[in-house]
Amino acid sequence: QHALNSGIRRYHVAPVLCQRAKVAMSHFEPNEHINYEKLEKNINIVRKRLDRPLTLSEKIVYGHLDDPAKQEIERGKTYLRLRPDRVAMQDATAQMAMLQFISSGLPKVAVPSTIHCDHLIEAQLGGEKDLRRAKDINQEVYNFLATAGAKYGVGFWKPGSGIIHQIILENYSYPGVMLIGTDSHTPNGGGLGGICIGVGGADAVDVMAGIPWELKCPKVIGVKLTGKLSGWSSPKDVILKVAGILTVKGGTGAIIEYHGPGVDSISCTGMATICNMGAEIGATTSIFPYNARMKKYLGKTGRADIAALADEFQQHLVPDSGCQYDQVIEINLSELKPHINGPFTPDLAHPVSDIGAVAEKEGWPVDIRVGLIGSCTNSSYEDMGRSAAVAKQALAHGLKCKSKFTITPGSEQIRATIERDGYAQILRDVGGLVLANACGPCIGQWDRKDIKKGEKNTIVTSYNRNFTGRNDANPETHAFVTSPEIVTALSIAGTLKFNPETDYLTGADGKKFKLEAPDADELPKLEFDPGQDTYQYPPKDGSGQHVDVSPTSQRLQLLEPFDKWDGKDLEDMLILIKVKGKCTTDHISAAGPWLKFRGHLDNISNNLLIGAINIENGKANSVRNALTQEFGPVPDTARYYKKMGVKWAVIGDENYGEGSSREHAALEPRHLGGRVIITKSFARIHETNLKKQGLLPLTFADPADYNKIHPVDKLSIVGLADFAPGKPLKCIIKHPNGSQETIMLNHTFNESQIEWFQAGSALNRMKELQQKSS
Repeated sequence: QHALNSGIRRYHVAPVLCQRAKVAMSHFEPNEHINYEKLEKNINIVRKRLDRPLTLSEKIVYGHLDDPAKQEIERGKTYLRLRPDRVAMQDATAQMAMLQFISSGLPKVAVPSTIHCDHLIEAQLGGEKDLRRAKDINQEVYNFLATAGAKYGVGFWKPGSGIIHQIILENYSYPGVMLIGTDSHTPNGGGLGGICIGVGGADAVDVMAGIPWELKCPKVIGVKLTGKLSGWSSPKDVILKVAGILTVKGGTGAIIEYHGPGVDSISCTGMATICNMGAEIGATTSIFPYNARMKKYLGKTGRADIAALADEFQQHLVPDSGCQYDQVIEINLSELKPHINGPFTPDLAHPVSDIGAVAEKEGWPVDIRVGLIGSCTNSSYEDMGRSAAVAKQALAHGLKCKSKFTITPGSEQIRATIERDGYAQILRDVGGLVLANACGPCIGQWDRKDIKKGEKNTIVTSYNRNFTGRNDANPETHAFVTSPEIVTALSIAGTLKFNPETDYLTGADGKKFKLEAPDADELPKLEFDPGQDTYQYPPKDGSGQHVDVSPTSQRLQLLEPFDKWDGKDLEDMLILIKVKGKCTTDHISAAGPWLKFRGHLDNISNNLLIGAINIENGKANSVRNALTQEFGPVPDTARYYKKMGVKWAVIGDENYGEGSSREHAALEPRHLGGRVIITKSFARIHETNLKKQGLLPLTFADPADYNKIHPVDKLSIVGLADFAPGKPLKCIIKHPNGSQETIMLNHTFNESQIEWFQAGSALNRMKELQQKSS
């Protein structure tokens, strides 16, 4: 680049840059090329403006600015207008994303985009049987997604292909990419040095529509890794430790950037595990610097050309020396012990050596009913190999798992390769059931038969989340999150009171033995076995493709525009529910059996806030109807208010909307007449989703004011005519006795987001701009 700018050796350098420009982003899009030159150009513009060393996160984020010369940049304050490289959607969220894209009226997506069928396959009998059943039950939805993908230029990964994040790592993520995905664990791609961010479907539509995507300029939390992982300690223990330090909201508004000499002791897929579970601490995303482990993974997955190109631009794929972080955490990997987090929250961290005693003290069941390995977090070849290494030792002593044991391969490629290399059979021999290449029990897609609902029990998983009822819909299931090898060891022992580092098992011959720390290859010695071909290319011209949505369908429903703001203050709103304590997106819009309605807004709205605890009576799905004074289900009450033309609000606690990226948690309250969500604080994705759908996410200027609002009060939001960035709004609380008081509410709206509210939704605003342009 310098040579070209100075005019020196022009004819020698130009062919080199021309060759660079022809490296494809993926095998599936040979005409879409990696553009490191643009990344480099933008980084240089911003570095000159800021006049300071840049973190890796800043390089990649600012390298994708729409206007790097004029963009206002201040960590934690300004909103950035960005141009991501690509979009990925899983089937549960892709339905609403594609329905919104259809509503936009645009003929084709503007950036490479893919749909991945992984969420709708229920774990029941085993991989092949469960997959056949899912294809039959979900035929209408799969057909919609396949035909919509064909019409609008979106690649389609068929059911059985694997979990979206594993497929992205294998095929689409690369150092320096900016990818947004309609799933909160999209940051998994940070294991390959990309800025991969989870969003709602409306954000994805922005990018697919070719308009700049807005993101609040993230702060950067540095995690310095020293030492080296060894023994039973694994990459999962790094993020379990970080979660214990930062808690479920400690990463909100920030990118977690790992650096330091310890990074090189972690495999590429191990780095992906760490980045994946950064979603559990609220982080915008997580990232590792480009290194030899990434290069090795790129080569093994058929992308040596990308690795070679990354080598040439490596200075832009690592942090600058002397860069400054907003916060720094240091972890010595040599001292890190195996961890297990839970129950009921992913940030309750315990060393494995302590969990048995803690469980007995707290009254948690110590007998393990089921151990489950896999999920988007831990389903790599290395994960399966380390688990198989533990299982093989048990089998050598005549032992099988005392607990039930399930295995979820991350992708068809992983499944085929572990079958070829014998890992799958070892895991079966020890008592395991190999499930379909899908999300399965991790997201509640689990037809569990070994317990009754309400029965107190313990499970251990290598998953990422363990919210109440998430895996099996049983609120009494105590779910603990740990590494696959610890899950395997604990499943063999059958109890939380077993510490594989120090405790002994008794073999079939009556002799005691101790499990050795597992050792396994991070990548197969042979090439990966790709397995079955499960990808559908979009046609060059999909304009003649028909997308079928039946008006009588119970699973798909075309969208109607939300009503536009009437220009008035929101007066005398009723309170649908005042939520007590934790309220995740699982509480607001449950998954599990409700996944089948993700493409039908009216039907899925029947799960609105059914898991949230009403502070008035301490119950879930039981709220007072202020018009009839009768208690009833939350969705029914909301529908009654809507029928009567009454606007309503929700009052929430800390980190409201923690968890999934599912925008249904924002679409449902808007559809049923909600206007305002007032909380102590919001999770990032959910706050954005609410704004996108024309709702007002507001926070108490004084968190203690949460206690001033009672479920029987009426609320008025005053000052909307002068709604402006940074300007608080007034809330008048009217009590039943006739008294009233005023509190102040903060917001994070910028000018364009205020326009979303005024237009009724971001999609409505997009249409307005299209009409104005045409």
